[in-house]
Amino acid sequence: MGYRFQNRVVLITGGTSGIGQATAELFAAEGARVAFTGRRTSLGQAVARQIDAIHHAKVLYILADHRLPEDCERAVAETMDAFGRIDVLFNNAGIVVSGTAENTKEEDWKDTLALNVTAVWRMSRLVIPIMRDQGVGVIINNASDWGIVGAREAVAYCASKGAVIQMTKAMALDHAQENIRVNAICPGDTFVERWLKEGYFRHSGGVTEEEARKSDEIPLGRVADVREIAQVVLFLASEEASFITGTAMVVDGGNTAQ
Repeated sequence: MGYRFQNRVVLITGGTSGIGQATAELFAAEGARVAFTGRRTSLGQAVARQIDAIHHAKVLYILADHRLPEDCERAVAETMDAFGRIDVLFNNAGIVVSGTAENTKEEDWKDTLALNVTAVWRMSRLVIPIMRDQGVGVIINNASDWGIVGAREAVAYCASKGAVIQMTKAMALDHAQENIRVNAICPGDTFVERWLKEGYFRHSGGVTEEEARKSDEIPLGRVADVREIAQVVLFLASEEASFITGTAMVVDGGNTAQ
């Protein structure tokens, strides 16, 4: 196994489960020092221990709610205190809520924009000076194929992910001359354990794993596995992607080709 990220420091928001956890595991397996955030302390500590036990990696769990500016600041500060640099920021934390323009709740709209959009801006604003001083850095934002094509009854989520894509492009242009690359990934439906309890949207009702993994709407006939998305994050963070910036890389099993 190669170690593409030996001596690199990666900060992942929302790393206690799903795509974030899978990405943390893969970065650690390739030699990175990994800091990740989450709102569930016991789960975060367990994930950190698991990654360290398997990969003998330096892993730091940070309790953070990225809707709060002080938690964003603390996540960056604790990463710098522990590792002294930040080479890769993966803005992964986010929520999915359902609703049309008429029936989306005020609280859901505010939470979605605060976490899916504002936190991405705050975290990027905090790490860009660090990356500028280092002379190199990569920011990867987790958007969605629904930020490109839209979807029914998901107006807040679609709006937030469309904003992430445009923010990614703007930041890529602003910081290209500083050797800071900024890209987004646009996953299609991706199986996460949360679906089994909550359903596809927050509080929409659980589904079975068999139901969750199959899809009649996606050309490949199934949803993604979290590792399939995580592998693309690692590619965009790597030297193999050294000439890629300002892109929104779609990983959706063909959904947006329809």
